[in-house]
Amino acid sequence: MAEIRNFTMNFGPQHPAAHGVLRLVLEMDGEVIQKADPHVGLLHRATEKLAESKVFNQSIGYMDRLDYVSMMCNEHAYVMAIEKLLGIEVPLRAQYIRVMFDEITRILNHLMWLGAHGLDIGAMTIFLLCFKQREELLDCYEAVSGARMHATYYRPGGVYRDLPREMPKYQASKWRSKADADRLNEARSAGMLEFIADFTRRFPAAVDEFETLLTDNRIWKQRTVNIGVVSPERAVQLGFSGPMLRGSGIAWDLRKAQPYEVYDRMEFDIPVGVHGDSYDRYLVRIEEMRQSNRIIAQCVEWLKQNPGPVMIDDRKVRPPRREEMKGDMESLIHHFKLMTEGYSVPEGETYAAIEHPKGEFAIWLVSDGANKPFRLKIRAPGFLHLSALEEMVKGHMLADVVAVIGTQDIVFGEVDR
Repeated sequence: MAEIRNFTMNFGPQHPAAHGVLRLVLEMDGEVIQKADPHVGLLHRATEKLAESKVFNQSIGYMDRLDYVSMMCNEHAYVMAIEKLLGIEVPLRAQYIRVMFDEITRILNHLMWLGAHGLDIGAMTIFLLCFKQREELLDCYEAVSGARMHATYYRPGGVYRDLPREMPKYQASKWRSKADADRLNEARSAGMLEFIADFTRRFPAAVDEFETLLTDNRIWKQRTVNIGVVSPERAVQLGFSGPMLRGSGIAWDLRKAQPYEVYDRMEFDIPVGVHGDSYDRYLVRIEEMRQSNRIIAQCVEWLKQNPGPVMIDDRKVRPPRREEMKGDMESLIHHFKLMTEGYSVPEGETYAAIEHPKGEFAIWLVSDGANKPFRLKIRAPGFLHLSALEEMVKGHMLADVVAVIGTQDIVFGEVDR
């Protein structure tokens, strides 16, 4: 009688559900996973070493390209690390703007996750609904920074500029009548804060629609309930953070446990799971979008009533405004010197962590007193979550690998770095 042996299967790196250039070497017993060996590094770009070869302010834009669906949150940790070493106190209005855009970014991340995760495991409609909501928030990115993704909006000492008074508007075309364009532009005419306020009023109904489609859907529950279960104790041992940790029942959130910026002034709840499976992690992220919406609404109300500076007035760190450079040669030279030579940061080391949409994203920064980092290390939550993949898929079917990769919400820009 022939001996029955396990066989090996390659999953990725071209597989659309691999969420990046991930190669999995799976050892299978029929349809059941016995072993999973993740092969990473196919997107490795030596980010940390590149940052050590550039002046401090030249790496802000590179942070956008790590987790490229949580752009401003990546920037936030990096500029916080620089500010700690420089001893900078950020203006209050800039802190509120940062918190507001962190939460806009959290919603953007979770919408991308939900749409892609749904598509991976068989739910087409949710992808279209999520991207419809994303478009409005990406317009906010574009309005403040000029870019829809890689914003480079946070700067040491504050943010690049104050919130604009106008939002991009729809134009009439052969696909859109003037009446339709005018209707879509109603909330855009009064400025960014009014536009975001209007979004916060409408968004809860959109999340309700997501839940109507998925939360009690029999097929969705069959694909996620009791899949990738991680106990609270094991989640802590594996170094989980963010929704992966909270999905296992641990109510740990840096915005509450170690508040930064103005999070201590915000009212919001921390959702946690009960069973630690993929379904619980879905419920946690759904509720996080609702809580982020609450925080954004609070920031909008404060920002409407409190004008003020959004950048410190220290010319060693703050570049001249564009209008100054157009008419003053000294300002132009100052800008050129600041962007090419940067500024010296006092000797020391620091660890700056934020509650990123995917977990604890942090920068460990060491300065030797020069204008470049002596050492820079990035704590990327996705790397730790991916390291638990084998444990989460072992004993499950091949199709469940897709569900587990999705529930981890990994992006390889930050995993490989």
